[in-house]
Amino acid sequence: MPQAKSKTAKKKTAKKAAKKKASAKKTAAPKAKKKSSTAAKKADTDFTVGDYVVYPMHGVGEISAVQNQNILGKRTLCYILEIENSKMKVMIPVDSAKERGIRPIIQKKDVKKVLDLLKKDEVDTEEDWKIRYQNNQNKIRSGSIYSVAEVCRNLYKRARDKELSLMERRLYELAYSLITSELALARSVSTEEASNLISEVLS
Repeated sequence: MPQAKSKTAKKKTAKKAAKKKASAKKTAAPKAKKKSSTAAKKADTDFTVGDYVVYPMHGVGEISAVQNQNILGKRTLCYILEIENSKMKVMIPVDSAKERGIRPIIQKKDVKKVLDLLKKDEVDTEEDWKIRYQNNQNKIRSGSIYSVAEVCRNLYKRARDKELSLMERRLYELAYSLITSELALARSVSTEEASNLISEVLS
């Protein structure tokens, strides 16, 4: 009889050990889920470190990091963008990047479309400079290089006949700079070469 009791005790101990292993596996499962959700966040980003993108009104920038930042007490995945012209660093939440107009650099084959726009003889016929300025500013804010090219062309041609106001001159310089930096990257040439090309086309 004493031997039978020890066998039963062994069985009970084995059952308890099996239950502990099963519960340990159940607690380990959520950790795997956390890892997969983090990986999904990384996969959701449209751009990666080293990519060049366009940020409307600021110009071309390079993504130097994609990392979580604390914004209003919440962990938010952000692009850290270094603007080429100003060397300013900008933090942009990944989820709102499209809303802010962040887009890739145009491809080399699209450069011709920009140059063709700059060559066109069309001019802005709006005579009220305040309305004209607002319209041009909205075009630049859109982030579209084609809209920016229109602003650059129209203000350049207007300046040949009439002197631009200080605000319009600055807007022209901004548009010219935005096109130059993007075309330089798209064609893999220096900023100076891109600037010379634009000047040649405009004149």
